[in-house]
Amino acid sequence: MIFSRQIELEGFAIASAVAKPSHIQDLIGLTEASAETEAGRGGVRNLLDLPAFRALANSAALHDIAASILGEGAFVVRGILFDKTDAANWKVPWHQDVTIAVTERRETPGYSPWSVKSGVTHVQPPAEILEQTISLRLHLDDCPAANGALRVLPGTHRFGKLDQKSIDDFATKLATNTCEANAGDVLLMRPLLVHASSASSLPKHRRVIHFDYANVELANALKWRERRPVENESTAR
Repeated sequence: MIFSRQIELEGFAIASAVAKPSHIQDLIGLTEASAETEAGRGGVRNLLDLPAFRALANSAALHDIAASILGEGAFVVRGILFDKTDAANWKVPWHQDVTIAVTERRETPGYSPWSVKSGVTHVQPPAEILEQTISLRLHLDDCPAANGALRVLPGTHRFGKLDQKSIDDFATKLATNTCEANAGDVLLMRPLLVHASSASSLPKHRRVIHFDYANVELANALKWRERRPVENESTAR
């Protein structure tokens, strides 16, 4: 299961049926329990603080996909649950994912601006850091276009970090690919790939577990907040 060529050219790929139906139901139960603390907010940040989701991120099923792109040294650096429902439904304009979570603020050339989200320090690193990361989005529900499927502009990850005008220009000139997926599928995506999503028009969940993986060190002793040893962790392999 290697998608390196497609990722290199287009910036995304879909791995089919990564999670079995029984595993999906178990994960839905976990997400429902986790979302109780952030009800109505459309998801949960800092998902890797929860041991079950860290184990999922480090499982062979997901880590091996990330490693096929980044190499065997790949490690998970962020986890988020997204859940579009009638109570929390939104659209996201064209953008790139350009922020990372770190342990502390250390003023460093090329790293800015800084922000704090849900109590965690974030910063925008140089493009060469983001180019050595990959996002895996595990779908827990069928996600046709009407259910807020991600839309992408293929190949835009190869242009580095873009300002909003450049992003908007690409959006008017390039063909859009809608990444429809079935429950259990995983969407692989380079964070610098320009992407967007529409609000769901279906009266149902659109649950996505989003993990970011990296295989690069940060400058000036900056540390990825979520980088931790995996020894002795229980993993679903």
